[in-house]
Amino acid sequence: MQKILGIDLGTTNSVVAVIEGNLPVVIPNSDGLRTTPSVVAYTKKGELLVGQIAKRQSVINANNTFYSVKRFIGTNPNELESNLKEVSYPLIEEKESFKIKCTNLNKIFSPEEISAQILRKLVGDANHYLGQDVNQAVVPFRLILMIHSVKLLKTQEKLQV
Repeated sequence: MQKILGIDLGTTNSVVAVIEGNLPVVIPNSDGLRTTPSVVAYTKKGELLVGQIAKRQSVINANNTFYSVKRFIGTNPNELESNLKEVSYPLIEEKESFKIKCTNLNKIFSPEEISAQILRKLVGDANHYLGQDVNQAVVPFRLILMIHSVKLLKTQEKLQV
């Protein structure tokens, strides 16, 4: 039977769960932990790191380690307090949105693209745990993002999350 995942994409940590029988079960990630840090990094060689491994190397690769990205999704730069914009990576304020610069790849990402990397990891870990590919998930977002949710979902669909 096809499973449907429940994913909590958090600002700090994320979690994925599934219903087994009549009970929700939190799926452990590849490190055996129930939560995955919502952190994405790119190494000097261009390797993508997601979760705990990205968080561990953040001290030596601060400019290319992206955390707390969820707060920038659908947020107008004028609406966010300046202390919440203080991050170790290059943050670009555009007219009505934020972009994130990855100096190791010389590429600019949207917050949705970085979040999609976290979602990919969670889905990959769930596929491995369940022993089958899962192609449906429920991902709740803050009410304030309702206007932007259609754009986000379209972006994630293009990224094939």
